[in-house]
Amino acid sequence: MRATFSIVKRLLASNQISFILTAVVALCATTSGDSAVALSNGNYTWLLAGLMPFFFVFYDFKKLMYLGANKRDFYLGALISYGAIALLISLVNTGVHLLIDPLNHTQTVINLMDVCGWTGNPTVVAFLQQTVFLFLVMVFLHVLLSMQPHWYGWITDIVLVAIICIFTPIAPLRAILAGFFKIIMLNSNPLIHIGVCLGLSAGLAAIGLAVLKRKTL
Repeated sequence: MRATFSIVKRLLASNQISFILTAVVALCATTSGDSAVALSNGNYTWLLAGLMPFFFVFYDFKKLMYLGANKRDFYLGALISYGAIALLISLVNTGVHLLIDPLNHTQTVINLMDVCGWTGNPTVVAFLQQTVFLFLVMVFLHVLLSMQPHWYGWITDIVLVAIICIFTPIAPLRAILAGFFKIIMLNSNPLIHIGVCLGLSAGLAAIGLAVLKRKTL
């Protein structure tokens, strides 16, 4: 475990650019004062969840392998890092939602926590729902990006694009696609939402481990 936590420290320390870029966007993003609706600056903290898997897969993996790190230690370290990042993002956005968004008395502030229906639950529960969803997103991106050099990665890309292109214009299929997103994201039921997100994350993590075994520098 010592090797794993050393990797966690290195992963987080070597990706300061992701933290800086997210902080700059979150602090500098503004909505026109003429608009009746304003986007919460806390929403932009989700950008970090989209950035980190790219650095972990395309930069940190090779760097750590050249330094002699074990693949399993790297993967476990990446998963722990994603969990820590998900907690951090959720903590910051929840804080913005509770403390900063209410200070805007002239506009209706939209936070993604409201859009997803999580804020109808107690704050701690909404915080956990946001955390597990962000963790799922990062694990999904990590696995998808790890597949890219292989033939099955390209097939996965084609399948995902086909699902979007085919399901979107056809009403019955679009309803199925919308239902899926309602379960994993737009879900106010904490037990179902957290359970599904954790289950999908575990399944994706297992797939990611299988992909990692075949991954070369």
